[in-house]
Amino acid sequence: MTDFSLIETLRYERTSGFVRLRLHLARLRRSARRLGMSGVEGAEAALHEAVGRANCTDQAAALRVRLELLPDGRIEVKTAPFMPLAEDAVWRVRIAAERLNSSNPLLRYKTSRRAAYEAARAEFAADEADEVLLLNEKDEVCEGTITSIFLDDGSGALKTPPVACGLLAGVLRTELICQRRARVARLSPVDLARGTLYVGNSLRGLIRVNLLV
Repeated sequence: MTDFSLIETLRYERTSGFVRLRLHLARLRRSARRLGMSGVEGAEAALHEAVGRANCTDQAAALRVRLELLPDGRIEVKTAPFMPLAEDAVWRVRIAAERLNSSNPLLRYKTSRRAAYEAARAEFAADEADEVLLLNEKDEVCEGTITSIFLDDGSGALKTPPVACGLLAGVLRTELICQRRARVARLSPVDLARGTLYVGNSLRGLIRVNLLV
């Protein structure tokens, strides 16, 4: 498998540095090892070099930093100004007709193979949905096109689907599970209407959503 790259998208704060850097690097190293990809040892230095260059020319309070580990072991890092969401932001989300295949092992890694996610996003115009959720072939809830899914059903910790359903082990998701603020549980579309629904990723944090049908 040499036709895809590994990707990590991080948030960099001027005052505090990279957000969840340790978890991002751990996921990248683990993915590279399991997929037999080289070059990962240069990732952290490449990240710091990229934001160092950005600091000279960009006065934004935060940066979106995208690292790509290419099949030949090269690393490319791109930065862009990032505007955090308002704390009271509420996204509109819809469920795609596109389905994920839970038996596809690459769904557990953040790669450049994004055809299914792009197809799901294309089902709705930007003014119809801020994010689109995907199910698998068993109609189990998996993830959003760029986010993990979290449900607060009043039972305590947030519920988030297990990777066995066919989804990425998101960095924010990992952090919340380690903090015991979330736990894995299989979810159906019906479950999503039985509590407060959130999506989130390491770049944007946890976002409350309204599920539209």
